[in-house]
Amino acid sequence: MKFDISFNHPTLPNTLQFLHFLQWLQSQISYSNNPHFSPQRISLYPQFSSNLLPTSSKPKQNLLNLDTNRPIFVPKATAASGVEKAKKQERVQRVHSIQEFDEALQAAKNRLVVVEFAASDSEDSSKIYPFMVDLSRNCSDVDFLLVMGDESEETRKLCAREKIEQVPHFTFYKGMEKIHEEEAIGPDQLVGDVLYYGDSHSAVVQVHCREDVEKLIEDHKADHKLIVLDVGLKHCGPCVKVYPTVIKLSRSMEDTVVFARMNGDENDSCMEFLRDMNVIEVPTFLFIRDGEIRGRYVGSGKGELIGEILRYQGVRVTY
Repeated sequence: MKFDISFNHPTLPNTLQFLHFLQWLQSQISYSNNPHFSPQRISLYPQFSSNLLPTSSKPKQNLLNLDTNRPIFVPKATAASGVEKAKKQERVQRVHSIQEFDEALQAAKNRLVVVEFAASDSEDSSKIYPFMVDLSRNCSDVDFLLVMGDESEETRKLCAREKIEQVPHFTFYKGMEKIHEEEAIGPDQLVGDVLYYGDSHSAVVQVHCREDVEKLIEDHKADHKLIVLDVGLKHCGPCVKVYPTVIKLSRSMEDTVVFARMNGDENDSCMEFLRDMNVIEVPTFLFIRDGEIRGRYVGSGKGELIGEILRYQGVRVTY
């Protein structure tokens, strides 16, 4: 992909800040052109369901064969000299029973709750835990829980109730409802999941029905800003993967572009909107300006998405 930086849109900033953004853009495109990187998308048809959970071939610890006589793994945020300070800053709550678990979910109300189900002899559990601690420090509007499945009979009962058979296992809750779960994920995927399911403070506008979209379009007819509407599903791996890029772009281009997101399986209104817009694969990005849909991009390729946004912003892009 090549960029001919010729500006023909009146609102596109020709500033040093934008040049810095282009430097970041090039790094994203280099990543997406890596031969090991392949943009993905999920078809809505014939199956439009919530069972689209990513799978992994990594070895996992089976909770059914855990030895409770082994020493219990005590997770630490860091092994450096600042360990005591790290513990004080840590916001991960360790729960020991079904009652404590339910009380924590109830106390969270509508906040996102991220639960790691781990085990004392799981190497993957010990490796991922420090990253969850870092997230807990930086995401003050998200609650983090840790359940050691082999700690006691009580935690075993909790894992059985939640149908946890392999660890590490991450489950995401909102309003006492399980909204997502994954096994054997890495730090990048964990961060992406937290951003995707817990985003309530970024510049990305969250739309929940057709009326929200219509109001957003009406609000930006006067300023002629480009609207980029990210349409996905709650349990869509490619949608989760590309969302951190959407957040970064929403910050870098906030003066000229409005970013919004809709989960198509959130309610009937969203489903109807997807059908009317002929969205058959996700993620789909709709490009809207002056009340009209000017185009779309289907997929989760970072470089391709950025190139399409710049093209609709007046930058000549050659593939």
